[in-house]
Amino acid sequence: MGNLKYGIISTMNQQERRLRYAMVGGGRGSFIGPIHRMAIRMDDLADLVDGCYSHADDWRKMLERCRGRADFISVCTPNDSHYEITKAALEAGFDVLCEKPLSMSLAEAQELERLARRKRRVLGIPFTYSGYPMVKLARDLAAKGELGKIDKVVLEYQQGSFRKIDFSKPLDKRNAWKMDPKKSGPSCVVADIGVHGFHLIEHVTGLEVREVLADLSSFAPGNRLDDDASILLRLSKGAKASFVVSKVATGEENGVRLRVYGDKASLFWNQEECNVLSVKCPFGPERVYKRNAPYVAELSAASRSHSRTPAGHPEGFIEGFANIYREFCAAVRDRKAHDFPGPRDGVRTMRFVEAVLRSNANGNRWEKV
Repeated sequence: MGNLKYGIISTMNQQERRLRYAMVGGGRGSFIGPIHRMAIRMDDLADLVDGCYSHADDWRKMLERCRGRADFISVCTPNDSHYEITKAALEAGFDVLCEKPLSMSLAEAQELERLARRKRRVLGIPFTYSGYPMVKLARDLAAKGELGKIDKVVLEYQQGSFRKIDFSKPLDKRNAWKMDPKKSGPSCVVADIGVHGFHLIEHVTGLEVREVLADLSSFAPGNRLDDDASILLRLSKGAKASFVVSKVATGEENGVRLRVYGDKASLFWNQEECNVLSVKCPFGPERVYKRNAPYVAELSAASRSHSRTPAGHPEGFIEGFANIYREFCAAVRDRKAHDFPGPRDGVRTMRFVEAVLRSNANGNRWEKV
């Protein structure tokens, strides 16, 4: 199983049995658990048959109960338990969609990749932005050579969520674990949202990040982990990139902004205005592509097939998440490769996190990914 770059999703045959799934984590007060459940329900592809939503429940007993009852497991817990739960679920014969990051270390991610291959199980990671239709259009335009040779990439992932945090408030308290190394791992901002940006760069450009030079900071009071990072990247085929990722960018909400510069044209995508993609050429007018417009199908079948509503009806985060689940569920059904982030992506992102941490610890020097 992997991520087929040009997979096209198909609707479920009405005669097929609906899939069934169980969830670990994502209980009361959770942000991401309800997102998973809404995303799965959007296409009615699977029914929730069991769950372990708090520390008071035993997820191991849940896995036992689910033998023969569930097709896959959704893991929506904090980072420290991703590896243990995913490993146990794969060994028990379940397919798994695990929240990012896949694990707390590269070694753990590599073990899960090997285990999924050996057990012939589907393993997915919801790098959400790769499910957006206009990101698929950007990827396909780049793959078709519309930008020419890619030389430079600029990515921002800016949030202001760590400014004026009050952990006595429910919405802040639920994120407190992200500052705890025992729960979050050795990184906060890079492992939490930086992995999204890294995956977006490789997903859209088709290039691999080979080396990184990173400078990490901790600006939020009492934070023991990184909450801001400035990173330079060297990619395959001579391309270079700059990446800024922050949770202390005051006033920012979820500012994911991607710019890709080729020698023929450049593209720009802004997550907060995610239904449009702009392409600029040196000797012509700027082109603005709109989600699900009639001309999009000719340029990217994947972009068209991942749009649900007519042009002009905005789609966003939950629909992008649902697109990943549609592809994942298709792979669970037919055991073929489909267009969603798989174990290789989980391993690549953990290589990135560890290289960034080494670079920062070793005097901001270049480190291989």
